[in-house]
Amino acid sequence: MTKYLISFPGEAMVVPVEEFEAVVAASHAVIDEAKAAGVYGFGGGIDEDISPVLVAGDGTVTEGTYPGHKVPNGGYTVLELPSREAALEWAAKIAVACRCSQELRQFHYDPAS
Repeated sequence: MTKYLISFPGEAMVVPVEEFEAVVAASHAVIDEAKAAGVYGFGGGIDEDISPVLVAGDGTVTEGTYPGHKVPNGGYTVLELPSREAALEWAAKIAVACRCSQELRQFHYDPAS
């Protein structure tokens, strides 16, 4: 099976404060469904209150990210699915739950992972 990344940037999710808990419940329900189906890999939201750092091979830590690279934020889910069509279906479920469009990306096959 192939692993897929389903994600959205933080600024895409515009939800009125009074509806936020409903969105959380809906998104957790989709994740619970993916877990029950045996396709869930992992997921979560990037903590935007913690700045990214670059870590070099010698252990040197530099504040920030690669020059010119946009800092990733938002929510991410990795599912392992039998087809792109199945991935599109799950991305649509997550889009409904989160109330914003989802980006779908496919990982290269790696027999070691």
